[in-house]
Amino acid sequence: MTPIIRTEGLRKEFSSKGQTVVAVENLTMDIAAGSLTAFLGPNGAGKSTSLRMLTTLLEPTSGTASVCGFDVARQPAEVRARIGYIGQKNGAGHYQRIRDELLSQGAMYGLGRTEARRRTEELIDLLDLGEVANRNTITLSGGQRRRADIALGLIPAPSLLFLDEPTTGLDPQSRANLWEHILNLRKQHGMTLFLTTHYLDEADQFAERVMVVDHGKVIADDTAARLKATLAGDRITVTVDGDAVTATDIVRRLAVDSGAANPEPTATPDGEATRIVVAVNGGEHVLPRLIRELDAAGSEVRTADLDQPTLDDVFLTLTGRSLREENQAAEDSEAGAESAAPSPAGAPR
Repeated sequence: MTPIIRTEGLRKEFSSKGQTVVAVENLTMDIAAGSLTAFLGPNGAGKSTSLRMLTTLLEPTSGTASVCGFDVARQPAEVRARIGYIGQKNGAGHYQRIRDELLSQGAMYGLGRTEARRRTEELIDLLDLGEVANRNTITLSGGQRRRADIALGLIPAPSLLFLDEPTTGLDPQSRANLWEHILNLRKQHGMTLFLTTHYLDEADQFAERVMVVDHGKVIADDTAARLKATLAGDRITVTVDGDAVTATDIVRRLAVDSGAANPEPTATPDGEATRIVVAVNGGEHVLPRLIRELDAAGSEVRTADLDQPTLDDVFLTLTGRSLREENQAAEDSEAGAESAAPSPAGAPR
């Protein structure tokens, strides 16, 4: 099947103070129809620039990209007619009613009045916006606004939906509710989703494919499970009494058997016991066997822990930086900017 997104050598340069800044370099990928792909990276890595090129909002400096079978540079109108795009900022006008915004969006996409009204009411129902459909956007909560943004992106019934950090700034309950709506819509309509997110648990839980980008380049591309197993691995920590050398040899042998990339354990004194740490593959299978073999060798196991990696561990392994810490700093900065902004309470409605 023809990929719904295909890029080859996609590149975007900007000029800044007389210098050339490369925001995206050699982006090459095929995205299958019906998939959910997460595009991860720190702020400034090139994620949003990539999405803006794929959605025809930015013209590539070089390379090619086709979306829904149409070239983004030569056939932008055909691309736009087939996609939905939920950006980082709210799409609805602050002082416009949600229902009116949806009807206007339908008219912009060339829907007739009857079809636009039908589609509007369908999305209001699907996204639980009935109670707020006649309210101005500025009066809504963060979660309600993001659901309204998704409704705007879905008006043309797109086969492909781009989601640029859709849940940033939402509380955990609003995030969970929004994802429930997104996944239900995907299930009902078979949409392809292309997602950027600050929340690594979202990518880990929902995406079939994870792409990690840094400095404008894709540095990893696989399923979340394989990335974690290959680049981070499970970590077993045991504290044992008895012969430390024998215990360490057993730990090393089982780590090698598991196929770990770095099976060499570290052993350090812990009072009268020894603490041994090792990376393994399939830790949930290795740990019970390890405890049995240590016990059979006369090493009493005092404690045993299994730490399974996260996507942030993958990013830390790839770049030496924690994506979680960088994104938290960005959120704190955004929160500070919002608290410093003047209140809209006195604005006309």
